[in-house]
This record gives sequence, C-alpha cells and structure tokens, in this order.
Amino acid sequence: MGNQKSILFIIGGGIAAYKSLEIIRGLKKAGMNVKAILTDGGAQFITPLSVSSLTGEKTYTNLFSLTDEEDMGHIRLSREADLVVVAPATADLIAKMANGFAGDLASTTLLANKSPLMICPAMNLEMWKNSSTQKNISALKNDGVLIIDPEEGDMACGEFGVGRLAEVKNILENIHSFFLNKPKPLKGKSVLITAGPTMEAIDPVRYIANRSSGKQGYAIANSLVELGANVTLISGPTNLPKPRGLNFIPVESAIEMYEASKTSLPADIIICVAAVSDWRAETSNSQKIKKTKPGVPNLKLIENPDILKELGSLNSVTGRLVVGFAAETENLIENAKTKRLKKGCDWIIANDVSLGTNIMGGEQNKVYLITENLTEEWPITSKTEVANKLALKIADHFKGLMNDE
Repeated sequence: MGNQKSILFIIGGGIAAYKSLEIIRGLKKAGMNVKAILTDGGAQFITPLSVSSLTGEKTYTNLFSLTDEEDMGHIRLSREADLVVVAPATADLIAKMANGFAGDLASTTLLANKSPLMICPAMNLEMWKNSSTQKNISALKNDGVLIIDPEEGDMACGEFGVGRLAEVKNILENIHSFFLNKPKPLKGKSVLITAGPTMEAIDPVRYIANRSSGKQGYAIANSLVELGANVTLISGPTNLPKPRGLNFIPVESAIEMYEASKTSLPADIIICVAAVSDWRAETSNSQKIKKTKPGVPNLKLIENPDILKELGSLNSVTGRLVVGFAAETENLIENAKTKRLKKGCDWIIANDVSLGTNIMGGEQNKVYLITENLTEEWPITSKTEVANKLALKIADHFKGLMNDE
C-alpha cells in the first residue's frame, strides 16, 4: 500500500474493547504505524501494557500527564495520523464527538482532530436505536465521519440485536479501502525531491557536512506519494528508513546529488530540501591525512554546484513548480525573499535554524511560505504536518492551473 500509514487508534469502553487488540494486530501486520489512546472505560477490559505490546508504542491514557502534554500531545497525536479510528465507539464517545465535549484525552484529541475519522460503534441495541444516538450519528456523517455500522448478534448483556462491534475483518477491510480510495490530485505529476545533508570527503575518514537529518524532505516525499505523485527522492546520508512507494536514489556528495538530479529530469515539481554543502575540498586525499607536526593542514575549498538554481534552469517543463528551502539564522524573511529571486524558484520555504531552535535534526518545524505575491506564516508543528500542508498547497496550485486553462 505504498509508504507506511499512521493510525491513531482510540479504544472506548465496553466488552468489545478486547477486539481492538485483534484490529491493532491486523493493522501492524499490514505494515501500518499505530499509536493508541485507551479510555478509562476501555482500561476496565484491557490494559495499557497489552495495547503497547502490539503497537510497539506508548499507550496514552491521561490528558493531564506532563509527559504527554509537553508538546500538546492531544493535538500532536491526531495531526500526525493519516486516519483516526475509534473502536469501539461507545454512545458516550459518540455524543461527545457530535456535540464538541472534551473532558478526557480521547474526546479532547477528537475535538482537536483534523485527520480523517472512522468510528466503529458498539453498544446495547436499545442504546443504538435511541433517537439521541441516531441524531449524533447523523451529525457525524454530515461532518464527513466514516461510520462502520454495528452488526446484529448476541450481546454481552444477553440480548440479541444490532449493536455488536463490526467484525474485525470488516473493520480492517474498511481501513484498507479508505487508503486505496483516497483522492489522488497529483496523479501523473512527476516530482524530484532532494533531502538530507551532503558529505564532502577530505580524506577516507574526514568530511565536511551539516546537521540536517533529512526528516522534512522524507516527510514531503511521503505526503506527495499519498496524493498520487510519481516521486524521485535523492537523499544524502541519513539514519532514516528508506521510504516506500517512490524512486529512491542515495548519494553522498553534492556532485553526486547534482548528477543524479539532472538525470531525473524533466519533472513537473522540483523541491530542493537538501542542506547541500556550499563548499568541498579541492582535492580529496586517498589516504588519511596524518598529524605529523604541530599545526593544521592547508585545506583549500572550492564551490559546489548550486543545485536549486541549476535544476530550475535545466527543467523546461511547461507549468513546472520549483520550491526551495531557506535555512537561515538571521534576517529570515529578507534573506529568503532574496534567495527566491536569486535562485529563480517559484516558492521558498523559510525556517530559522539558529542554535536552540532544534529545527535542524528535530521533530518539529516553524516555516514561512514565500511566493511572488505572499508571505504566509505557518505555526510550529510536526514536520509531518508541514509536509502534508505543503503537499496540499501544491495540489491546489496545479488545480488552479487546470481551472485557468
């Protein structure tokens, strides 16, 4: 199913909570990343330990845990998910969702949620048939929530009727179908992305590099794959797993990145996220430079190719979009605007990588989108959400071009 999907799984109360473990097991088997919130009601039937043993992640339970809320966990959890699944969804949780109540971690997270939401109701048949529950279900459907209706069968209370949690197989099939049927607004568009640092060899053991982790570039590549684009990701050395669902080209030096980028043209979209070393040693020694006397060797540096500027000039695709990144430590907006004009790119994503920001190498980012006509500030958030927002901006851009035609 392409690159790894992220699921936030919320477990409501009721005897059906035990089935959530089987659902999680099925999601993990399908290669999905799962994080879970266990409500107080759900914890009466299964334990956080049993959930964590299947997800491989911490199970979240408490809204007021300082550890969870250090970075506003109830917002971060849902924003980083490709899909939020509530199973079982009790009458109480459904009422909270439909009416905007937020008194615990689950309901607060759901109220702050912007990701697609799928709920799997489970309750007594009379509770399910109750007009209040049905009104709440209708309201959620009108809001675009995906409902996996409960099934008919024997219940823990001894009654028979509609209210049982849908079969695990049915829930898993609906989750798979959701991802298979997601809109692909960038289908047919080719994308070239550079990411990560470059390493410029001085000798076999020493090199010039920087602190880039590659996380933002990889996240953007994943988001564009999700929207149907044909992505080529050219990456310098990172510690990140190789993404799936795209053409991945590993490189080391700026020269290698430049050559690989040229051979990957033409492209409808070029996004240069890589932190390319501006300079390299004029001569790379084939043997380790020995420290034979006091002092330091004379290291002569020469300029590397300006990959962003060169790719823009080499790529003559009609209607193409070139996006650069400006990592600055001072005069952020002014320097980024200057860079956009100097490099000849359409958009610049500017961020402050000063010491103490923890942007370069960290999990979050605070960026500004700068185009010819606007400067748009985006709030600090995860690099995944920055990637998703940028991908949607790109999709809107091309949709606007089609409408103009």
